This record gives sequence, C-alpha cells and structure tokens, in this order.
Amino acid sequence: MRLGLNLGYWGAGNDADNLALAREADRLGYSVVWAAEAYGSDAATVLSWVAAQTDHIDVGSAVFQIPGRTPANTAMTAATLDTLSGGRFRLGLGVSGPQVSEGWHGVRFDKPLARTREYVAIIRKALARERLTFEGEFFTLPLPDGPGKALTLTVHPVRDQIPIYLAAVGPKNLELAGEIADGWLAIFYSPEFAPELLAHLAAGRAKVGKTLSGFDIVPTVPVVIGDDLEACAGPVRAYSALYIGGMGSRDKNFYNALAVRMGYDEAAAQIQDLYLGKDYAGAANAVPLDFIDRTSLIGPRDRIRDRLAAYADSGVTTLSVAVYAGPIEERLATVRALPELLAEAGLAE
Repeated sequence: MRLGLNLGYWGAGNDADNLALAREADRLGYSVVWAAEAYGSDAATVLSWVAAQTDHIDVGSAVFQIPGRTPANTAMTAATLDTLSGGRFRLGLGVSGPQVSEGWHGVRFDKPLARTREYVAIIRKALARERLTFEGEFFTLPLPDGPGKALTLTVHPVRDQIPIYLAAVGPKNLELAGEIADGWLAIFYSPEFAPELLAHLAAGRAKVGKTLSGFDIVPTVPVVIGDDLEACAGPVRAYSALYIGGMGSRDKNFYNALAVRMGYDEAAAQIQDLYLGKDYAGAANAVPLDFIDRTSLIGPRDRIRDRLAAYADSGVTTLSVAVYAGPIEERLATVRALPELLAEAGLAE
C-alpha cells in the first residue's frame, strides 16, 4: 500500500505549512500529493507551485471541477502540468455539487454521469493528440455550421497516458469510475463498508473486460495521533459535519446519503438539521465517534499501525492522509510517522 498526502484547499493562511508538508512527503517517498478546489483557490496553480518545489512525488488534482472547465481546457492543463512536472501529474475529476455547479460556475447540474462520461472521453482523445471531434449530448466539437476547426493538442505530454481518477460517492458514479477511469478518489472510506463500494467499481470494470487489478483505490483518511481517542476525534468532527450536514442541500447531499447507507441514518439527519440551522458546533458534536473511528486513523501509534492492515486488506492501494489538525510541527510529525507505521505493519510497497 502506497502513501499519499491530501493538502485540501489552499489559501486559508497555511500556504507555507502545506508546502512544508508536501516537501516532507516528497523526501519520505510518498507517491502523490493532492490539492483540492471549490470556490477559492484553483488546484492547477497550486499543483504547479508544489511541483516546482518537489523532485519525485506525483502531484494530483482532487479534484478539478468538471463544470469549471471545458474538457479541452482540462486536457491542456493536464498536459501542461505533466510536462512541467516531468511526468508527475495525475488528473482527478469530480462533478462538484449542484450548489457550486449552478451557483458558482453557472452550469446546470443535469445528468452528471452522462456529462462525466463525455468529458472524460474528450480529454482522453485530446491527450492522445487525436484530431478533436466529438458529437454528444453535452459537447459537440467543432460546433456545427461555424468557423470552428478540428484541432490537435500541440503539447506533447511526457507520458503516453496521464492517469485519470474520478471522485465518486454514489453507486452509479462508482460504477462509472470503474468503467472509464484509472482510479477512484474516496471520502469517508470505511474498510468495513468497502465491499459494497468496491462491488460497484468492479461492476464498472467488468463492463470493459477488466478487473480491479491495477485500478488505484485512493481514500483520503484523516490521521490524528494521540493517547485519547475522543480528543483525537475532535479535529475531525468539524470536517465530517461540514460534508454530512452542509455540503449540498437537504434533499441532495451525496455525503449525507453515504452516511445513511453506512447505517448512520439517525445521526446523519441530526447533523444535517443542526448544520443547516447554523449550529455548527452542535453538528460537529453530533457526529458519532464510531463513524469517525471507522473513516479515520485516530488514537495511539500502535492502534493506527494495526488499523492500517484493514485498509490494505479491503483493497486500498494508495492511502492519502489528511493531517490538517494541530500546529505544523505536529502535522509534520504525523507525515513522518505514517511511513514508519506502514513499515512496522509490513505493508510498505
């Protein structure tokens, strides 16, 4: 099992800290560092900056928002980042949510699966440096009856194929990820609940005559090391409440629906009620410790070391750790501890 580092969103006053974390992960042999975007900093600029100041670690978008860029523009960005980084870029994509898609980007959140399928097909064609023509429900290239020309990407990516990852939560999106992507970016991943999720991925792989072999399963997992389990869960509570309670509307929140499928229906409803009522502290306190424990790595070193086996056994190939809790010295210590714990558990690649 490989290690990755998820820096999350940039621009919250922790830019120097995040760069220090990325450099340390590079020094320690982590395989990839990811950056996110929503409606603040964009991930492409951040990844370019990180790639320029690291030597070996891959840089990945987790994720580029599909409604925020045309597929051709995403292909251009991917090819440029891959070239500038010397072949170290991984392209993670996601549909975002209806609130951001329609409120920030002005793109209707219609048929996200069909849109994603077309989007990825165009990117793959552009990156293969084929003359770009496409006729779909959402995209037509070139536009008919106009001066548009079928063009070819002028940049030569370092690699023949830049790996594409999809951020997927729901069953149908998971199946699509298995079918058209090279990897899956997961959130709130529980090894105990993994068989249901991986079954959907496997179904998608089977559609194209493939298995999960070689498919990169990449959950982002918060890590907080300490002796007191409840105290370690504290920094993860606000993050969990934000997604389960506030990321989306009452009737369309993919993360809330995931928590329900995992068996936390009552807690998910309570968290959402409190969060939408602007009781953010109450929502955080309503997140069950058991949910945090199942979807994070918290507690003493030995406990985390033993828990790593559950992730590896469940099918995780790259464990992306999130170490946003505590001062930079503590977060650096956590980044340094994970390779040691992975080696102690006999799971280092």
